[in-house]
Amino acid sequence: MSTANFKFEHPGEARDQLWAAVDAYAFPHSHPTSRPNHKALEHALQASKAAGLPDISASPSQAKFMALQCRLLKVTHALEVGTLGGYTAIWLASENPQLKIVTVEYDHNHVVIARKNIEFAGLSDRVEVIEGAGADVLPKLKEEVLAGKRERFGFTFIDADKQNNWNYLTWAADMSNPGSLLCVDNVVRGGKIIDFNNTDPRLLGSRAAIEKAGKDERFDSVVIQTVGEKSYDGALWVVLK
Repeated sequence: MSTANFKFEHPGEARDQLWAAVDAYAFPHSHPTSRPNHKALEHALQASKAAGLPDISASPSQAKFMALQCRLLKVTHALEVGTLGGYTAIWLASENPQLKIVTVEYDHNHVVIARKNIEFAGLSDRVEVIEGAGADVLPKLKEEVLAGKRERFGFTFIDADKQNNWNYLTWAADMSNPGSLLCVDNVVRGGKIIDFNNTDPRLLGSRAAIEKAGKDERFDSVVIQTVGEKSYDGALWVVLK
């Protein structure tokens, strides 16, 4: 969208347009189209849209931020719960050539599109897409990790059915190295997280993750609110002690 001369219809729209406009200005400077992974990332977005996938992937700024966290931590193995079209996985792998990713997706159509997008990006050898519900796949992955058949993870991104946020977080922690970083996305949900009269299961799942993480002696956690082209939300960030 254009970053200049737009008009606001009402305060809420003004706020959302301003956040999106800042992203539209800043991101092309921090990640210009000359970057090697630009074509693959744009292809993933366009192919996912053409296939009818929902527009719920991480924003470019948020996805790159996670990729930079993996670089900072020198992560070699990452876990993602909720592949969608593979956009975030492509970000993580293309920004970190040493990184291998296991990503879990329950929707068959999403799996097909993600694998095609990952293949287009030339990352099929480093991004493994496992089809199945997270509640079914993660316990099996845990068994393989504990048996030494898979490497432990250094970063986990959880962006799937919110009702299972806590389950996914604890399973991921069981498969992670001390000092690993885990992120549970979309927990603020436009501020609805503090509407305690709202019993939406997604909100209940987000509250459970926030509250239980704070009580778990294995974790040190914080919720960071975010604004941008994907409006207002936030993520739970957890460091495994």
